[in-house]
Amino acid sequence: MTQGQLTDILLARLVRDHGGTKHRWRKLIGAVQIYSLKTHLHCNWAINPTGSSAEISAIERLMDDLRMSHPIVAADR
Repeated sequence: MTQGQLTDILLARLVRDHGGTKHRWRKLIGAVQIYSLKTHLHCNWAINPTGSSAEISAIERLMDDLRMSHPIVAADR
């Protein structure tokens, strides 16, 4: 799984579950940060979402779900 693939999954599920546009959700998600596996063994990615409290909550719930199935993400090349 790469940063781009993770972003695509996030966008598709947010649009499906909460409506809106991919463009709007992409702005709220921001960039996927990748951390070294030397210091982050169990999950090496993070997102710092913005938006309303409801939008941030929706993104964070989805992030929690995705961390279970995709804890390790590679940088896009």
